[in-house]
Amino acid sequence: MFSTLRSCLLVALLLLPAPRAEAQEMVDLELVLAVDASGSIDRIEFGLQMQGIADAFRDPQVIAAAGSGPHGRIAVTLMLWAEANRPKEALPWQVVGSREEAEAFARAVETMPRGIAAGGTGIGKALQFATWEIQRNSYDGLRKVIDLSGDGRETAFREFSLTIDDGRQVALHAGITINGLAILNDVPLLEAYFATRLIGGFDAFVMTADSFDDFGRAIRRKLIKEIEYTPKVSER
Repeated sequence: MFSTLRSCLLVALLLLPAPRAEAQEMVDLELVLAVDASGSIDRIEFGLQMQGIADAFRDPQVIAAAGSGPHGRIAVTLMLWAEANRPKEALPWQVVGSREEAEAFARAVETMPRGIAAGGTGIGKALQFATWEIQRNSYDGLRKVIDLSGDGRETAFREFSLTIDDGRQVALHAGITINGLAILNDVPLLEAYFATRLIGGFDAFVMTADSFDDFGRAIRRKLIKEIEYTPKVSER
């Protein structure tokens, strides 16, 4: 009872940190790529994640998916997250609907510096920050999605923060779908953890990468499924 009340109060307090800009550009999808930069990710593994995403946005099928909706474009950003209460980092939002726009985003991803490189796995706060990124941008998407990738479960806080369940509720109350990419590197049953504790919203799903070396293949498949426009007859 207390846990439920606490979650409701947190959602009410944290859901709307900033108003959207008045003039909004219509897009088919607002997508936040939330990339794990916590202490379990070494320099090489971080590079494999970022290069995998950059290469995926150069892929013809991903570019075609970005232009497949009625508006012919999506809005996308990439954010880095680590320990719960450490600052998060995000690229400026970019529109992708053409090969040139996809290349510009790919270059931004592969040259993004890693300012956070240590600490625990703060999934709840990552979801909150990703929700804020969507709420305060200048786009109005037919769909809103957080794509969170990581190699571990949420770790205990050093000080009060949001749990994964709190962060999930913040995103879902904002009408955002949460998808997951579980990197099966060290943590047993991570796919099941993401399926039961992380994902939510309409058509939410989990995919897996067998390792960091497999991340590029996995994120390409995931982005095609995530971005491609499919008219929805009804919602569950």
